[in-house]
Amino acid sequence: MTSLDEHELTTQPARSTKAQWWILVIIACAQLMVVLDSTIMIIALPSAQRALGFSDAARQWVITAYTLAFGGFLLVGGRISDMLGPRRTLMAGVIGFALASALGGAAPNTAMLIAARGLQGLSGALLAPSVLSLLTATFPSPRERGRAFGIYATIAIGGSAFGLILGGFLTQYADWRWCLYVNLPIAALVIFGVVAMIPKSTGRPGVRLDIAGVVLGCGGLVALVYGLGEAGADGWGSRGVLIPLALAAVLLACFVVWQSRGSNPLLPLRVLRDRNRSGAYLTILLAMTAMFGTFVSLTFLFQSVDHYSPLRTGIAFLPLMVLNGLASTQLASRLMPYVPTRLLIVPGLLFAAVGIALLTRLTPDAAFATRVLPTEILLGVGLGVAMVPAISTATSNADPNDVGVTSAMSTTSQQIGASIGTALLNTIAASAATSYLASHRGGDAIHATVHGYATASAWGAGILALAALTAGLLINVHPGRAHPSDAARGAGGHGGELAAQPSQVTPLVPAAQGE
Repeated sequence: MTSLDEHELTTQPARSTKAQWWILVIIACAQLMVVLDSTIMIIALPSAQRALGFSDAARQWVITAYTLAFGGFLLVGGRISDMLGPRRTLMAGVIGFALASALGGAAPNTAMLIAARGLQGLSGALLAPSVLSLLTATFPSPRERGRAFGIYATIAIGGSAFGLILGGFLTQYADWRWCLYVNLPIAALVIFGVVAMIPKSTGRPGVRLDIAGVVLGCGGLVALVYGLGEAGADGWGSRGVLIPLALAAVLLACFVVWQSRGSNPLLPLRVLRDRNRSGAYLTILLAMTAMFGTFVSLTFLFQSVDHYSPLRTGIAFLPLMVLNGLASTQLASRLMPYVPTRLLIVPGLLFAAVGIALLTRLTPDAAFATRVLPTEILLGVGLGVAMVPAISTATSNADPNDVGVTSAMSTTSQQIGASIGTALLNTIAASAATSYLASHRGGDAIHATVHGYATASAWGAGILALAALTAGLLINVHPGRAHPSDAARGAGGHGGELAAQPSQVTPLVPAAQGE
């Protein structure tokens, strides 16, 4: 393969070359690592818990460490991409992701596994903005860019479903550790491709990091998720829960004040002054809170209660993923030009809420076809219809100077929602199971576990209903304003300044977007 120089990337808008499509393959492989890790470890989690012996309260951190680090540092990753150039940042992100995957695969204890997952999230926050920067620069022609992003989005959808199957296959026939080691050969191919194909580039002068904003924002989010996660073991009124939650409130309040006064804020507050955009961010966060917590509960239900193999567990999730992809691409995207946005979001979220509410009737002997499959159908279709217009609203009609940050905040909302949901609903399930055993003398662990999942599902349904209410009250966009192409028109920036949205068609998997 011959290298494509930077001049060619920026001065041939009408002619695609073989080298350009090779670059697409390279950066799609980089994105595949991020997408795989959003689902593959969910399937491996029960096996990892048995192998390392961590508690039910601690298991959520294996998922949360990744999503929290990814979402919390995504805005920072966009700034670093602007400072160093996307090629350097991509290389750093891929190498860091590979090293963190190797560390996690070899982890002898829970602490090292959680630390490795956090490092994966940090590396993903570097990798993701660079991927979209390079994709936009490589395909400056709108027509070719549209084709490239279509392929990219298809990989994201297929990668999330593939992660479920691959996670089950590797866990069942090799070892759960291979769900982390699988990133190593992918990373090696990406590194080779970057060196061979992608031209060197320099960063933008004058870009500065908002260090105080990073400390306040990320510190507040970590304290929030830690407090929610500890409630399962210590109780909601314990000092170990109240102190982190109070600290989170103080740090996040200070973050908001600092962002309003700082000279180079991570999140300019003007971005949030648009009621539709703020409502969309909040709706996305709440929807992801309910969805990811339900994912973890279903995984343990399948493997610990129904005794599914890891591979069968992955296959059991496929109806949800397939219907979600179809609803996103064939329903929501086609209806958006003709239907007011909230008339898609609100019914979609209510459908999903009903789907999760069905899980409140779970029993240990419940059949998949009559208890879980209806939930998957309603959840997949409902979120598919709702999340596409929600993400489009969050990223449309932005000021040209804010295109990148509005895009990144959409993904940040998804990742933070996933972190909160995993911590909160796991805590609720564990607390309900403990209460069940205390109040039912002679009660067995299986019934207690199912009761815990049913209780968490009631909360998940309530959170989705709250998301629907939020969308109904705050979002008022009519056809034409929130069409996905609005955001795509601003995708010609450099560095991390992008608005192209692969996540518009991958709502169940928090996608990677650059600042």
